[in-house]
Amino acid sequence: MIREEATVLSNEPCYEGGYVIWLDAPNLAAAGHTPGQFVMVRCAAEGGDPEFSRAFSYHRAEEGRVALLYTVAGRGTAWLAGRRRGDTVSLYGPLGNGFRLPDGSGNLLLVAGGVGVAPMVDLAEVGLARGHQVTAMMGARTASQLLPASAWPSEVEYVVVTEDGSQGLRGRVTEHLDEYVAWSSRLYACGPNPMFASMAEALRQNGRRQRPEILMEENMPCGWGLCYGCAIFTRHGVRLCCKDGPRFNLFDVF
Repeated sequence: MIREEATVLSNEPCYEGGYVIWLDAPNLAAAGHTPGQFVMVRCAAEGGDPEFSRAFSYHRAEEGRVALLYTVAGRGTAWLAGRRRGDTVSLYGPLGNGFRLPDGSGNLLLVAGGVGVAPMVDLAEVGLARGHQVTAMMGARTASQLLPASAWPSEVEYVVVTEDGSQGLRGRVTEHLDEYVAWSSRLYACGPNPMFASMAEALRQNGRRQRPEILMEENMPCGWGLCYGCAIFTRHGVRLCCKDGPRFNLFDVF
């Protein structure tokens, strides 16, 4: 694990309420990571509120810098959204267990709900580099909450679903899985628990039991299994998202 005082390079909006912050973090970048792993960020001034750090998935990493994608949802992320170029952010990582990519070439289906899109661009880039075909699906309430197509590698087929039909397919992303699941050899997902529950039901109904991998979005106050604040129930007993996950088999949890 690496602790680093990173310098903000940029912190720009990417969709309504969402930002991508690029950090000059040469030690973290050099340490390497697996898509789906995360870092803990101190989202406050020294001695300030909130006291606990916040967990953020790697969004991208390259040549001495890392990017995090986040949605403003409380005091910590509001503080982070206020950081400007040259400011310092304290963080540590990489933490957790990331996605596992198969050997050889295959068809990877990436499904994201809301801010669950954060680790998927990273996963898409690594998957493409290893010779896989990648289709990414993102669901949001409305078009303004979608990550733009320009944020993805050009080789990715990007399918968007909005609940109000303002862009792409209409409805929830789990309602449009069938044709893409049939094409895919591996399925990865990150999003809210209701999305996972709907996905599990849909996959059971169509008979696809391909052991899809998901990243759980739980609050992780410590990041390494000390506080038990991210405990969840699975088919194999209680597990900690930060230490045992955040990658799990969909059907072990839902």
